[in-house]
Amino acid sequence: MELSRLPVSLHFGKTPNPRPVQVEFDRRSQSYTMTANHFHSEYELYYLFNGERYYFIKDRTYTILAGDLVMIDSEEVHKTANRNIPNHDRLVLYYQPALFAALQEEERELLLSVFRRDYPVLRLNLQERLMVEELLLSLLEEVAEQPPGYSLRVEHLAVEFLLLTARILLKKETVAAEAPSPSQLKLTEIVRHINTHYSEPLDLEGLAARFFISKSHLSRTFKEFTGFGFSEYLILTRIKEAQQMLRGSTKTITEISEASGFDNFSHFGKTFKKATGMSPRQYRAIHQNNKTGGGQGA
Repeated sequence: MELSRLPVSLHFGKTPNPRPVQVEFDRRSQSYTMTANHFHSEYELYYLFNGERYYFIKDRTYTILAGDLVMIDSEEVHKTANRNIPNHDRLVLYYQPALFAALQEEERELLLSVFRRDYPVLRLNLQERLMVEELLLSLLEEVAEQPPGYSLRVEHLAVEFLLLTARILLKKETVAAEAPSPSQLKLTEIVRHINTHYSEPLDLEGLAARFFISKSHLSRTFKEFTGFGFSEYLILTRIKEAQQMLRGSTKTITEISEASGFDNFSHFGKTFKKATGMSPRQYRAIHQNNKTGGGQGA
């Protein structure tokens, strides 16, 4: 099936019960910037069929062109935004961590190595792009037409795509990073400072003074560079760290509130619930239940 003949939007595997692999395809003709789900436990492959995008990942913004593949590690903060032309066709595959747990160690490490590279953008040559798009169009055709057993076929093709990506990466280097401008270097330094010092009191005025730039300039360029407002990014980072502590530590929720940078326990609870849809206590209970073999998590 040709890309142009696909529906403008295709989704697979998210509801009612999440599948080991989830699929999102969208053809967009208007301006679009991500507004939610800035980090998640799934591993993510993002392929751009057409168009141009900016992609903020961890502490850098990358220019993404047609034929580029982006590899996002589990729990990595990321966000896409418009570049020059808003029109774009993109496919996102989400791989649940449980998918890899069932594999042999050698197989698991090969596939997970895709998401653990210093530079998360792979620019495919023409031959690689043809192979990738043939496979992905087969996957999307299954989602669109839903023949008998299509779910198994979609998941098989998604794993095949991940394996193909791993093999391509073994044979070549990722595309050389674009030389960042002095302004981008400064903003990368600021984002890294937030990522390291999120547990401390931080505000826009203090950061502007620390890095010798005006408050208004920092506010504007931070949004342009990351796609997030300063306060939005700071809260997101603190919630992400709180989630990790709730899953993996024995600290009390009050201690986690303080360790993740919230100076008010009530504010922490309200902010956490707004971001995740559940209270810190509920979030911890669900993930502790998962560790002991209980029901599915959120």
